[in-house]
Amino acid sequence: MASRAGGDGKEAINEQVIANTYANMRTEMNQLYTKITELEMEVSEHSLVMGAIEPLDPSRRCYRMIGGVLVERTIREVMPAVKRNKEGLEEVIARMHEALERKKKEITEFELKYKIRIRKADSDAEDEGGKKEGTAQGVLVGPAGQ
Repeated sequence: MASRAGGDGKEAINEQVIANTYANMRTEMNQLYTKITELEMEVSEHSLVMGAIEPLDPSRRCYRMIGGVLVERTIREVMPAVKRNKEGLEEVIARMHEALERKKKEITEFELKYKIRIRKADSDAEDEGGKKEGTAQGVLVGPAGQ
């Protein structure tokens, strides 16, 4: 009987290790999503800047933040740097998307190997309750009697 209890303890430890590994993988995937979103926002900001300064006179003064220091330059000097930065960010985003796809595949293989299934019954019940409350969210109602 003691050997059986020891076996159960080892199985529980293995299940815990698998669960922790799976949670870490999911965390890494979420971090990739977050970083990709952050970089896409930066690309969007670069596009806005390029759209704003492109029609202006190239000899016009503009200011650029370099390493926390505001530097005065001309549009002619700044535009190529902004374009290079944007292109660099887009390349990084493409590599991160590839890493994200690899991570998704790795997680899927891990789920199949260890027969991991995410329980949705508990979260569905919570979601239904949240949906009932959430239907009124985002609606702005004025004071009564007006």
